[in-house]
Amino acid sequence: MKNKVLILNFGGQYGMLIARRVRENNVYCELLPFNTPIKKIKEFNPSAIIFTGGPNSVYAENSPKPDDSVFSLGIPIFGICYGCQLIAERFGGKVESVSAIFHREYGKTQTFFDVNNELFSGLPEKSITWMSHGDEITVLPDGFTAIAHSKHCPFAAIYDKKRKIYGVQFHPEVTHTVFGKEILKNFLFNTARLTPDWTMESFIEKSVKEIKEKVGDGKVLLALSGGVDSSVSAALIGKAIGKNLTCVFVDHGLMRLDEGNEIEQVFSNRGINFIRINAEDRFLSALKGVVEPERKRKIIGEQFIRVFEEVGKQIGKVDFLAQGTIYPDVIESGTGVAETIKSHHNVGGLPSAISFKEIIEPLRLLFKDEVRALGRELELPEYMVNRQPFPGPGLAIRVIGEITKEKLDILRKADAIFRDETEKAKVKNVSQYFAVLTNMRSVGVMGDGRTYEYAVALRSVSTEDFMTCVWTKIPYRVLEKVSSRIVNEVKGVNRVLYDVTGKPPATVEYE
Repeated sequence: MKNKVLILNFGGQYGMLIARRVRENNVYCELLPFNTPIKKIKEFNPSAIIFTGGPNSVYAENSPKPDDSVFSLGIPIFGICYGCQLIAERFGGKVESVSAIFHREYGKTQTFFDVNNELFSGLPEKSITWMSHGDEITVLPDGFTAIAHSKHCPFAAIYDKKRKIYGVQFHPEVTHTVFGKEILKNFLFNTARLTPDWTMESFIEKSVKEIKEKVGDGKVLLALSGGVDSSVSAALIGKAIGKNLTCVFVDHGLMRLDEGNEIEQVFSNRGINFIRINAEDRFLSALKGVVEPERKRKIIGEQFIRVFEEVGKQIGKVDFLAQGTIYPDVIESGTGVAETIKSHHNVGGLPSAISFKEIIEPLRLLFKDEVRALGRELELPEYMVNRQPFPGPGLAIRVIGEITKEKLDILRKADAIFRDETEKAKVKNVSQYFAVLTNMRSVGVMGDGRTYEYAVALRSVSTEDFMTCVWTKIPYRVLEKVSSRIVNEVKGVNRVLYDVTGKPPATVEYE
């Protein structure tokens, strides 16, 4: 594939967002650790490289640096924040702590652009950018020119025309930088001269070919949850190998209200090999007494694999296990310089010993919005493509503390009411919403008696990529209706709370 961009991650919080911005321009990219060997970089064969930001100081001992050979590849390089400082330091410039020289800049900052430079072509001469740095370039390297500045940052953007190397001190990937998308677009197409040729149609063609080559005449077992990711995986793999794919829906008893029956109704009539395994007793028995979130995930992941192995033996030799892992799953489960936020059952939660030859994850490098676009291209029904995200461990990570059938039934009813009322009210800009059964009991008054029952927390977020999110401003009248219905219709609940925390500092899920 031509027109590929490599993003080297130096530990910045916006690394995934940079990747999304590049792909929004129909240019394929991948995010790899800063210390990726030059051999692997050459094998990837990028047409351009982007350095992310990061929390370190380039002048500090053992600060992260890429293989120096990347600067000799002869391709355009674009450094963001720490990446910009790294470029300046590498070519003989000087980087110092802002507090020792200038006023520290953080947040929305008026910035002035040299609009004659191709990076800022078509932009106004001044606009708002998002600054977030404790260090700053104080001496420009030879061969570089300043092409943007702010009140306290004389080198807000730098440029080496001969080497086609750019650096910006601000963050063009975040929405707070008003013309950030245009700046990245200018780098991709004005500087790197890339062609926007990465589409879902081309992804399907490439993936189908790769799956056919890998599987051959072998058989594939797919873990089908009925969610968007596994459903799209099923459609894509089915397109490649047809009847050699068997989709197994493991009903672990941790699904939402009536969801198991709905999934069976949809997939049992789609011309694929579909098997439903009712394993509620098995999973709840394995989870009995367990309260630690990561332990829950590990147990669920292992039970999934063991069920699949047993099914595989029943249907004959199965060579491959397929899963709906997507890019945020991989990053949040800890890869390269990224910190592990949580273990997904289909990434970090897999047991070390499985009997399958290999695991196939055709969506591993796609974001959620790309998965939905792929589903539409594969002609899946819209209600399935837009289905509410649901984690692999299911309601196990929405019940705080020990998992019991009683708790799950309480949560299922409360969650169904919240989703029902939110859908009826047609609340806008909602990406995901659900209920959580806290492990807290509180005193209440219902009728003429006192109660001591559970508190349910409602969670609703708005996001583009699920890497960051904000809480949804659901109208009070809707929340009031939801609260009234839950305490009146769900036995065991006497208090309803609404979560107003974004990500970060919280995650979308509770465990």
